[in-house]
Amino acid sequence: MTTSPLIVLEDVEKRFEDRRARRKTVALEGLSLGVAEGEFVCLLGPSGCGKSTVLDLLAGFEQPTRGRVTIDGKPVGRPSPDRGIVFQEATLFPWLSVIDNITFAPRLAGRPASEYRPRAQELIEMMGLCGFEHHAVYELSGGMRQRVAIARAWISQPLLLLMDEPFGALDAQTRLAMQELLLAAREQRRSTVLFVTHDIEEALFLSDRIAIMSGRPGRIVEEIIVPYPRPRAYQEIIATRSFGELKRSILATLREQAARPQHATTESLPHGDDLRSYSRSH
Repeated sequence: MTTSPLIVLEDVEKRFEDRRARRKTVALEGLSLGVAEGEFVCLLGPSGCGKSTVLDLLAGFEQPTRGRVTIDGKPVGRPSPDRGIVFQEATLFPWLSVIDNITFAPRLAGRPASEYRPRAQELIEMMGLCGFEHHAVYELSGGMRQRVAIARAWISQPLLLLMDEPFGALDAQTRLAMQELLLAAREQRRSTVLFVTHDIEEALFLSDRIAIMSGRPGRIVEEIIVPYPRPRAYQEIIATRSFGELKRSILATLREQAARPQHATTESLPHGDDLRSYSRSH
C-alpha cells in the first residue's frame, strides 16, 4: 500500500500581472512535486526560476493560477500555524526578548502558558540558546538570530517547515554549524521540510531528496535521491567519491538549465476595454 504524499503540487502554473506596466510574468509552468511526511527535500535551480514562489504557494501567501497545491489532501488556503516559515533574514521583533519572539504566535493565539512554555524551553535547549532567553534579539549574532527564527517556526509544531535560504547570509563556519544544528534538531522532531538553497553541498548534506528546477518558467526537471544514511557527519560524506560525483552531476544540470533561453516569461496585457475581455478569457 502506497502512502499519499503530505505535499502535492500538481501541474502548477503561477503568473504575476503588473497592470500598470501591462505585463504578465510566468514564474512557474507545469510544475509537479510530491513530498512525503517526514521527508527533507531541497529545491535547487537557477536564479529567478521560482523556488521562492513554490514556498509562497505552500505558505498561502500566493495562490496558483492553475494546477493543484495541497497539504495533507486539503487545498492550501491562507497562512496557518501548520506551516512554519524561515527566511534568509531572520524576521524577528528586535525589541522583544528571545523567549518572547519564540512564543509570539501561541501568545497571540491566546494559548495558555502551560501549553507552550515547556515546548519553548525545549526548543531553546535544542537551538543552543540557553542563557539568552531574556536577551533582546538585536544583541545577538546573525547565526543566533536564525536559531531564534527556527525555534519560533517550530513552536506551533507545524506539519511543514518551509525554509528559504535560511543560512545564505551567514559565513561558512557559522553556516555549517547551523546546518548541523538543524539536522540534530530534526532528528528529534522528524518534521517535513522543504528547503530552498543555491548551495549544492548544503543540499547534499541536508536532504533526503533534491528537486532540480528549470530556468523560468520553473518546473522540476530532475530529482535525485541522496544516498547517505542518517545521522550524517559532513566531514565524512564530503570525502566520499559519490559526493564529488553527485556534486558535478548536479552542477552540470544547473548550468544547462541556466543557459537555456527563458521562454514565454512575459506577455503584454491589452489596453482599456480589451483588458476586461482579456480577463474573462483568462
